[in-house]
Amino acid sequence: MKDIKIYNVIFPIWFLLFFPPVIFVTLIGNFIIDSIVVIACFYMFKLTKSEHKRKEFYKKSIVKVWLFGFLADILGAALLFITGMFGSELGLSNELITGINYDPFSQPLAVFIIIVAMLVSSVLIFYFNYRFTFQSIIENKRLRLKVALTIAIVTIPWTFLLPTKWFYL
Repeated sequence: MKDIKIYNVIFPIWFLLFFPPVIFVTLIGNFIIDSIVVIACFYMFKLTKSEHKRKEFYKKSIVKVWLFGFLADILGAALLFITGMFGSELGLSNELITGINYDPFSQPLAVFIIIVAMLVSSVLIFYFNYRFTFQSIIENKRLRLKVALTIAIVTIPWTFLLPTKWFYL
């Protein structure tokens, strides 16, 4: 009888965030979190005292913050996906690949690789927001830097660190 090996039958939890119907929950959750962070930044950095300006700021920025954040999360997840799919071709051990996909805390290097993917997402979130979302809304470069940096730090994709083994029995 021919030996058949089946790899990656159970998807990592971060991978499932991008598939229907879970993607709708992810999109709604990201929108709510991004909304809270954008509004908090408005008050924290005292962008203006006018209620009208707050609504205008929110309306001009939230969709871009949300979509760019999701794009950045997808790109970070793509790094993890490529590492998981082609890790053996890259010379990574099965234990490390399993750590990346299912239990990051079983391998210190898996945690490191996941944190790198999270940082890539965070840097992209910062860049997109600084360069595109807030460029015409916040003229002061230092203030724009603070707002974009705050959003990048708070909305980093922390779910990448969740062990998939917690969700599968």
